[in-house]
Amino acid sequence: MPVGATGPLMPRGGAGRPAVALDAAATRAAALALLARKPWTRHELARRLVRRGAPPPVAEGLVTELEARGYLDDRAFARAWVESRGGTRGPRRLRAELLARGIERELVDEALGALRARADEETRAGEAARRRLPALRRAAPARVPQRLHAYLVRRGFAPEIAARVVRAACPAATGEEGVP
Repeated sequence: MPVGATGPLMPRGGAGRPAVALDAAATRAAALALLARKPWTRHELARRLVRRGAPPPVAEGLVTELEARGYLDDRAFARAWVESRGGTRGPRRLRAELLARGIERELVDEALGALRARADEETRAGEAARRRLPALRRAAPARVPQRLHAYLVRRGFAPEIAARVVRAACPAATGEEGVP
């Protein structure tokens, strides 16, 4: 165990207190309380339980059991994530968000495939641009094309798609510096 200047380094609880090790029953209660509030991925729930003081083998075992019983479903989580955020975010950003949450690549690809079937990327980028344009025009009308392009790319849309959407949304800006 690593040793710090004042003794062994222990996982810390809230407000600087050492975390209390959870037994199996307390780990189960913590997991069910977390699942009652919002959906979790396998990876996130296991990590949160360990952070709360559950030994890693106990947390992993419980997560596996909860998944077998249907309380956790990474496939359904990925589909719901893409469905709820797919209207304003591009596939690159959605992929990065799901991978960061510990969803397997195959499940991410499956969820994104459903999104592509629902609407093409350019249509979704156009919808995101339509919602963002009023605020951009109020703030700095002269810089609307550059800011809109940057906004769409940050949202995960491909730069070439963002450029086409900007040209369609701001026809007077075609050929201006900063808009591809």
